[in-house]
Amino acid sequence: MAYSSSTRDFVALSDLHPNLARPNVIGVVIGKTDVRSFPDRKNFGSERYTFSFTIRDSPTYFINVNSWGREEYIRSLSESFRVGDCVIIENPLVQPKEVEREERFNPATPSSYKLLLSENHSVVKTSSCYETDTKLLSLLHLPVKDPQDYYSLGDIIANGQSLDGRILNVLAAVMSVGEPKYFMTSDKRKGQRCEVKLYDETEMSFPIVCWDNESIQLAQTWIPRETVIFASDVRINFDKFRNCMTATVISKTIITTNPETAEANVLFSFMKESAQLGALHDKMEEQLKESINLETIVDVYTVEQLKEKALQSDGKLEPVYGIIYGYISTLDIDDNASKVIRNRCSICRFIVNEMSNTCTFCSDVSSDLKSTFASFDILVDLTDHTGTLYSCYLSDCVAEETLGCTVHEFLPLTEDKKTALKWQLLLERSKIYFKVTLSPSWRTGLKVNVLSCKPADPAEASQNLLGKETGNKRL
Repeated sequence: MAYSSSTRDFVALSDLHPNLARPNVIGVVIGKTDVRSFPDRKNFGSERYTFSFTIRDSPTYFINVNSWGREEYIRSLSESFRVGDCVIIENPLVQPKEVEREERFNPATPSSYKLLLSENHSVVKTSSCYETDTKLLSLLHLPVKDPQDYYSLGDIIANGQSLDGRILNVLAAVMSVGEPKYFMTSDKRKGQRCEVKLYDETEMSFPIVCWDNESIQLAQTWIPRETVIFASDVRINFDKFRNCMTATVISKTIITTNPETAEANVLFSFMKESAQLGALHDKMEEQLKESINLETIVDVYTVEQLKEKALQSDGKLEPVYGIIYGYISTLDIDDNASKVIRNRCSICRFIVNEMSNTCTFCSDVSSDLKSTFASFDILVDLTDHTGTLYSCYLSDCVAEETLGCTVHEFLPLTEDKKTALKWQLLLERSKIYFKVTLSPSWRTGLKVNVLSCKPADPAEASQNLLGKETGNKRL
């Protein structure tokens, strides 16, 4: 079946064949590689540039498109559209594909052909036909592989190194999306890397790594704990450095965001339930925090020891309570009040929704009886002579005790006075009581709650630090 608009007819991808003269096709881009260059065999010392992408026009049909040419043409063409765009291709060359050779590095397609773009004869432009676009855009949520043909994250971990190097499909939810990291390769080429943490019913933290700009840009659109992906043909590897299994996006990979399948719906339900349970757990933790007797916490740690303990826990670290003799090395309280003060529910003390300013957990309490109050909610870095714990949680009454003022006393302070308050606390040796839990959703993997932070007695701090240096560890 061919698509049509008021100005032209489009040949369906399933109807393409090499004898078709000057076809026009339309499809939604479901996969795309970065621009690469290769030595030009016909012109010694020069390079040819190429990139490829995959378009789809029906639930059952999609095809690979290749383009070769001058650097300016290829880069300009590549930058003119992204994954998720609808494109019209005028006058491509239809060629039979060598299945074994083509599908070694490109996505496997149901088509027996591939499309080649010529700088002199072919045209690619994004489509603006609204009716056609809506039909095509719905295809973005259909996996290109059997939706039941995938490994759970738990299966991958259970099979371990026997899967090293295998190409598999993965269905999982997005736990977190890392910031892109940029670097220079040994041959002076620019590189990039982005790590995404996935989870499902069987495993709460599994890394998938993107090395190309296209997949990194796609990953940046994913919303943690709200996005599910079906990643077809990712490479599974055993990471010797981290001693864990990982997935890698390769040139064959096609990622379907928020797939509309029965299997994905089950995962969506799990994701929603786990988010609610996780938030409820945090609420209960907040309620219990005040009842913790600090006198029962006696174990002294260094930052290095805490990190080692977490690293050796095999992902099953029980909550650790302890003391660090260190100092607050980052305390951004003089920037923007909205970053350090949040509203809490007066009934359950849980942080309320910022947009609606209502609590989502006291659903059985009349809204007329509910109220909120302003509370400190600050992320600080804690440092000692062995290292730093980043993004530690200093909140509510503990923050008030540490800062020496209430929220209402803090709010009217001028920026200069807030800065002066900050420098009263920064880099001052303190006795810090803490609770540490493993938290894949937390940006560092470790969630550190500060239970108390007060100036340290110099003699007490020196004695404990000396004990650490001589191996007298109370662990």
